[in-house]
Amino acid sequence: MRIEYLFPVFLFCGATLFSQTKNENIVPNENLIVENIPAIPKSLNEKTKKYSESRGASLTAVHPNGKELIMVTRFASTNQLHKLSQPMGARKQLTFFDEPVNFADYEPTKGEYLIYSKDIGGNEFGQLFKLDLKAMESTLLTDGGRSQNGGITWKKDGSGFYFSSTKRNGGDRDIYFMNPSKPEETILILEVKGGGWGINDISDDGKKLIIGEYISANESHLYLLDTQTKKLEPITDRTEKQIVQGRAKFAKNPDEIFYITDRDNEFARLATFNLKTKKINYFTSNIPWEVSNYALTKDKTKLAFQTNEGGLHKMYLMDTANKKYSEVQGLPVGLIGGIDFSNDGKSLFFSQSTYDSSADIYRLDLASNRVERWTESEQGEMQKSDMSQPKLIEWNSFDGMKITGFYYPASSKFTGKRPVLINIHGGPEGQSMASSLGSGNYYTNEMGVSVIFPNVRGSSGFGKTFIASDNGFLRMNSVKDIGALLDWIAKQPELDKDRIMIMGGSYGGFMTLATAYEYADKIRCSVDIVGISDFNTFLKNTEEYRRDLRRVEYGDERDTKMSEFFTKIAPLNNTDKIKKPMFIIQGTNDPRVPVTEATQMRDKLKAQGNTVWYLEAKNEGHGFRKKENIDFQRLAVIKFMQEYLLK
Repeated sequence: MRIEYLFPVFLFCGATLFSQTKNENIVPNENLIVENIPAIPKSLNEKTKKYSESRGASLTAVHPNGKELIMVTRFASTNQLHKLSQPMGARKQLTFFDEPVNFADYEPTKGEYLIYSKDIGGNEFGQLFKLDLKAMESTLLTDGGRSQNGGITWKKDGSGFYFSSTKRNGGDRDIYFMNPSKPEETILILEVKGGGWGINDISDDGKKLIIGEYISANESHLYLLDTQTKKLEPITDRTEKQIVQGRAKFAKNPDEIFYITDRDNEFARLATFNLKTKKINYFTSNIPWEVSNYALTKDKTKLAFQTNEGGLHKMYLMDTANKKYSEVQGLPVGLIGGIDFSNDGKSLFFSQSTYDSSADIYRLDLASNRVERWTESEQGEMQKSDMSQPKLIEWNSFDGMKITGFYYPASSKFTGKRPVLINIHGGPEGQSMASSLGSGNYYTNEMGVSVIFPNVRGSSGFGKTFIASDNGFLRMNSVKDIGALLDWIAKQPELDKDRIMIMGGSYGGFMTLATAYEYADKIRCSVDIVGISDFNTFLKNTEEYRRDLRRVEYGDERDTKMSEFFTKIAPLNNTDKIKKPMFIIQGTNDPRVPVTEATQMRDKLKAQGNTVWYLEAKNEGHGFRKKENIDFQRLAVIKFMQEYLLK
């Protein structure tokens, strides 16, 4: 089980109709709390519209007949489920909620209904629903309260599914079984301790489940659960530390499982584990990058896996009998997601995006090796010439460690040294990839601002040593990586070292705040989005199911020395060093980084007379997901840049 942190700083959503005053200024909608943000003219909204109308399409489920699929895209305010029955065919919208729906799965035998997940206001307490595709009626299946429910794994006969839920106490992620026709008879199968448990796979006879326990980005374990006796037995050795062992699936040989592990290697490899002999065989040792995902055909004779090669993806096909594999040829250079075989094993569906396109869905015909496009998402009025192409850059940090990132240059139509936006990902185990800037192309093509996405130490995708190199008391070393990037910028003839803005979300928000006080004399301004301002208060107030998982990464605030260290490095306790304007953005319902992390930082900066803009959305959580809020956030950030970066 790998937890991914993907934070939407540049969001690919269209412009909306704002209320307008007589003097043509935009009025924030009723869910937005706006403090100290000056009036934003309607004309700015009109200028950005060219860049804010793009959308993407992602795959979430393939019908049992292999000829239809469920995809996620946005046509109104939020992402919703759509059905697609042929390549380049019309998309039939299935859900029409104010809240986004980003996951669904077919009932596995006839595909007559879907199970999907939806939360409220970004609170991430996802509830499961059944959508009858004939009657088009939805039924709530779970408790509807403050519990997380997900990870559904169907029995092969469609008689029900196993899923994980925190409903028992809000913190422990137990395993349950549900017949969706009788949700009131849901059965507790496995009671656990901790929030990192989940289901990896189910055996063909339904008698065994592979259960995963996620400890941290550097450690996870596997177990075998007998669904009849409810007995849990370890597959991997729980006493072995700092080994990733996850994404396990039953192989054709019933005594064998496929899984991904970084055992005895810097990068995670695809391997098999024999349940009887405990023997491990590795298959991707000659690929010096991590295997990040894979899928098996229903008959388990073919396997597709994807590698993450420095922020770009490649895809390979394997014959599971002889374990020989080859790269899928003819795919554009970009990112791949959502790989899934049809039941007959003849087709592989996947989504792909590039620097000049949003995600779209494709089908690979395994007999002919021909790739067929199924969707072509709109890019609004943006042309390829409007889009900045990323360049891989690298620099040495204070201790000689090589750090890399993706640099999106400002358009060549601008002359002179260009201002820079440094955008730091969250996680900290996230990774900035060579993706499209989407609406962020406005910065490079209209404002002349170059954008850099650094992958500081602690980022995933660069090996287990790198990902662990910021843990605990090493936290500020990743901030020093940004300091080294500032020095790198100063040496580039086309970049302006005196006009630099820092922006980041979640952990990237902490990095933004920490950079603001550590390197106050080297930056112009900062934008903190759902950022951590004090690890002590963050760990006290984050949702219970996350707390122990985050302590492994950041450190345990109950330890006196660690708490003292947190106090020392907290941006909240270093506001006297912050000299430049700050923009703080937050969702009221954020279960990860509570709203108090933002308000306490805002209040302290205001009290000492700093320039601080503040934007809070009452109907959002860990990042904005609703179009009307995203649009206002985008315009407010551009206004902030105009005021404090470009002048």
